[in-house]
Amino acid sequence: MRRRVFILCVAALSVPWAARQGDSAQYRRTVALYDVPNVSLVNQDGNRVRLPQVLAADKPVLLDFFFSSCTTVCPVLSAALSGLLKELGPRAGELRVVSIAIDSDHDTPEVLRGYKKRFEAGSEWELLTGSRDDIDRVLKAFGAYTSNKLTHSPLTFLRSAGDRSWVRIEGLVSVSDLMAEYRGLNRP
Repeated sequence: MRRRVFILCVAALSVPWAARQGDSAQYRRTVALYDVPNVSLVNQDGNRVRLPQVLAADKPVLLDFFFSSCTTVCPVLSAALSGLLKELGPRAGELRVVSIAIDSDHDTPEVLRGYKKRFEAGSEWELLTGSRDDIDRVLKAFGAYTSNKLTHSPLTFLRSAGDRSWVRIEGLVSVSDLMAEYRGLNRP
């Protein structure tokens, strides 16, 4: 199967968002189209779900990759996601957050439930796991694949409802960074 990734770059989009805002955050922002593979994954409740349907929400979607035993990048990104949802308060349900575990051997639905509880996540945040092959297909489709989970990059993806293009954020982002990106989405 041929992988199709389209990168839509405009000079202003390839520089850090924060640099355009006079802020000090360090991340890279681009916009890209990704072909979401038609894989079946398992959520934190043990329910099998099709990834394209999960990501085809009628609201903005925020996607990231993590593994629960990570002690460096993943907890920082997960704390930012949790903080964003807390800051949104009653409007948190207007955003769908999907985190895909890249360590399918360890991150079982039970482990994912504990991770979700650790970050005080509500129903708007879904954690997914699956077979190594299916997770690798998703990682490759989003240009996030690495053969060693310890070397995975901090990546966050954000998409407007009904839009095909994703904002790809490379680097550690704060709650205020995520909020600015979320507010900057072109929403219907």
